[in-house]
Amino acid sequence: MNEDDPLEDFDPREITLDGVRKVVHVAGDGPAVIVMTEMPGISPHVARFSRWVRDAGFTVYMPSLFGRDGAVPDVVGGTAVLQRACMSAEFRAFAANESSPVTQWLRALARLAHEQSGGPGVGAIGMCFTGNFALTMMLEPAMLAPVLSQPSLPLDDPAGIEMAPEELAAVRDRLEREDLTVMAYRFKGDRVCRAQRFAAYSEALGDRFIARVLPDGAANPDTPPFFEHVVASPHSVVTAHLIDEAGQPTIDARDEILSFFAERLAA
Repeated sequence: MNEDDPLEDFDPREITLDGVRKVVHVAGDGPAVIVMTEMPGISPHVARFSRWVRDAGFTVYMPSLFGRDGAVPDVVGGTAVLQRACMSAEFRAFAANESSPVTQWLRALARLAHEQSGGPGVGAIGMCFTGNFALTMMLEPAMLAPVLSQPSLPLDDPAGIEMAPEELAAVRDRLEREDLTVMAYRFKGDRVCRAQRFAAYSEALGDRFIARVLPDGAANPDTPPFFEHVVASPHSVVTAHLIDEAGQPTIDARDEILSFFAERLAA
């Protein structure tokens, strides 16, 4: 986890959707699960989580959304990536009640992944900067299993939801109509994804929103420099702050997510 990951066991595909081309790293067989990276990019920890999803029997689609793929997150480079993303037209880092434009592309990716991988539908997990995107992607009928891991946008409003109200209402209606649920994870003391955000989701989605709040003591203290000095709090539940030991709360969270995908995407 402390060295750059060459991602050699993934197939890097250039995929153009809605006139926008992005690299998507693909691996595995079975129903599709889209793994959206946390800030500042596809780190070795994010790639490790994708491999766990692949090994659980799914085809992983891991789009490159920002940063240098496979790089260990450092302070200078990671901060630069964060600043660029905040200014990018693809993201709405400081806008409550508004969806990031990139979610349109991600919904198209979900449709494509379903066509290519089959099964009853698609799962997706967003992390940190992309944490809410899996919820917005529920506007795509192929999406069946959304997971929100430490959703962090909007950055300037702890109780904000990065989603247009009419879209949120449409997702709530679909969850009720199709008996679907949303899984969400955060650490109790996370300075970026705070309790107010989960409270807002709970108010908006009712019992369709299933929240898991992990104790701060369950977070791995040994993290890459970006997480140690920039994030500076327990944050990344299934990546940088995960402790890869049996019985750890973060491992239990990972296993619950994999089981959620298996339940929703089983033929």
